[in-house]
Amino acid sequence: MSRIGKAPVPIPSGVTVEFPDPRQVRVKGPKGTLEIQVRPEIDVALEDNNVQVSTNGSGPDRESGAYHGLTRALINNMVVGVSTGFEKGLEIVGVGWNAQAQGRKVVLNIGFCHQVEIALPDGIDAETPVPTQIVLRGVDKQAVGQVAARIRAVRPPEPYKGKGIRYVGEHVRRKSGKSFGS
Repeated sequence: MSRIGKAPVPIPSGVTVEFPDPRQVRVKGPKGTLEIQVRPEIDVALEDNNVQVSTNGSGPDRESGAYHGLTRALINNMVVGVSTGFEKGLEIVGVGWNAQAQGRKVVLNIGFCHQVEIALPDGIDAETPVPTQIVLRGVDKQAVGQVAARIRAVRPPEPYKGKGIRYVGEHVRRKSGKSFGS
């Protein structure tokens, strides 16, 4: 059994957990609704305002243990997402480089001869408090991280000058330039 999977998932007030199907979990909260399909090796039950995840013995123990912890983590992320939401920050380093949030897209001016537009999927909101910062918010942790990775991949930070798009707090290892022998 997984150590992570053994821990119950507490349900805060205002959040409801439903099981519309024996293999489906739906979580509703003030910020939205999320649902997942549960593997056949895993059982999910609601006990005393906590979600308890357990293995049912079908399938190999190693895989069941891995899915046990994964399912518990996914359900916990769903509960946190619909109650408080997730946020990911990006910062742009480069002279004259900036970003603008325009409706359902982010427009980047990052040293190319054209602007780069990245469309935001449903459930993800972006804002630019200053032109060199992008803040992404959403209910689904995986979707927020995926959009942040797509934006970062347009111009990842390079090691010589440090220019590029990086996560807030990300450390970029710097390399020295060319060195000439004597």
